[in-house]
Amino acid sequence: MAEENQVKRSLKTRHLSMIALGGSIGTGLFVASGSAISQAGPGGAIVAYIGIGVMVYFLMTSLGEMATYLPVSGSFATYSRRFVDPALGFAMGWNYWFNWAITVAVDVSTCALVLKFWFPHVPGWVFSLFALLLVFLINAISVKSFGETEYWLSLIKIVTVVIFLAVGVLTIFGILGGKATYLHNFTYKKAPFVGGIPAVLSVFVVAGFSFQGTELVGVTAGESENPAESVPKAIKQVFWRILLFYILSIFVIAAIIPYTSKYLLGSSASDIAISPFTLVFKRAGLAAAASVMNAVILTSVLSSANSGMYASTRMLYSMAQDGDAPKIFAKVNKRGVPMAALLGTAFVGLLTFLTSIFGNQIYQWLVAASGLTGFIAWVGIAISHYRFRRAYVAQGRDVNDLVYKAKWFPFGPILALIMCILVIIGQDLQAVAHFDWKAMLVTYMSVPLFLILFFYYKIKHHTHMIPLEEVDLTTPDIKQDFDEEDDTLVEDH
Repeated sequence: MAEENQVKRSLKTRHLSMIALGGSIGTGLFVASGSAISQAGPGGAIVAYIGIGVMVYFLMTSLGEMATYLPVSGSFATYSRRFVDPALGFAMGWNYWFNWAITVAVDVSTCALVLKFWFPHVPGWVFSLFALLLVFLINAISVKSFGETEYWLSLIKIVTVVIFLAVGVLTIFGILGGKATYLHNFTYKKAPFVGGIPAVLSVFVVAGFSFQGTELVGVTAGESENPAESVPKAIKQVFWRILLFYILSIFVIAAIIPYTSKYLLGSSASDIAISPFTLVFKRAGLAAAASVMNAVILTSVLSSANSGMYASTRMLYSMAQDGDAPKIFAKVNKRGVPMAALLGTAFVGLLTFLTSIFGNQIYQWLVAASGLTGFIAWVGIAISHYRFRRAYVAQGRDVNDLVYKAKWFPFGPILALIMCILVIIGQDLQAVAHFDWKAMLVTYMSVPLFLILFFYYKIKHHTHMIPLEEVDLTTPDIKQDFDEEDDTLVEDH
């Protein structure tokens, strides 16, 4: 019977790599990158993305070490519970579930905005409902259907970015578009750095939101066929690809479009015609750019919603197993899908209708609310890894025995932790400086919410930080099934 209540390990290495990529290459790159350039100039945007990239690198290697050692669907919520304090695990799990459940809502409402490009007269809620149902069905079939869908949707995004970079470079040198820009826009007016350090810090927030989703590798490890092989490989590949894609894309956009362009300012999913990617393609003389980019952004948003639905469902399932959520959410059907958890998450996705009814303001509020909770999850990863490694050594174990070992310990998790906290504080410094309570509430609401969850559990259950010698380092017995595809992947590696 216990076996029946377990999810199925059927995700391959290629699935894990693409899921992590898919979670983080989305509207953050295709849409928000324009506003980053307009805020901080080309140099400021690149510096901010490199800074966040370094932080994410350390977070990913930290997560990789833990996920390889203990591959469970609860990922860092489980690690916080086992390696730090059960109260932290409780708050971390609910925080992450909320983060992705809200992101699903944001994404399906974005789908409606994107589809209005082709169908301006159809009400937005029709598209939102359709997108939600589609994502629900993909996740309801099996984890394999989720992994396969995500693989192909992510592949479309990656191919688009590669084509974009090639077209962009040709445009910079005047081979396409007729007039070479070279690096003129990098020194145009106040460029490369506009607005100094405060502007760079404000872009940190945009960049952080863009990179969120990379930690999905930790959640998918619980359903990976061979986590010891797949997780390290996915982490190594993903980080460099993302950093390369983001930095190069921003470089290309900034070289072709000056930071003063009014089109960069208002970049939002509601107007695909002014997506920086569309502008670059148009500048290169590709007439169908808007329609093509619109289709790509649609697949991108669907991919993000698909990943969000999966991540929040598995987090709710894992919390129910640990006793932190109602037991009903721990039930799994014959196909290994936690249906109750999926239905609960989809219900939260219905928040999208609020965006259709009350307009863009709610959409912005949801983006802000989900952005910060992602950073809190990253704080949890850094703390958990620091404690895990120290407990591992304190219990007389040899670090060299770990299948995957994060480099630069303890510098990595400590730096990531400090940077995460700085980004959280710096979300809206203007609102703090002017005591704008309304703006502060919207921006920072997830912090008091997290603290309430943490202290509620702590007071109720009288928990304390687990002494290093008592940290539970037992690992699950994973039955490894290798098929031909996995064998070839292992050999390639």
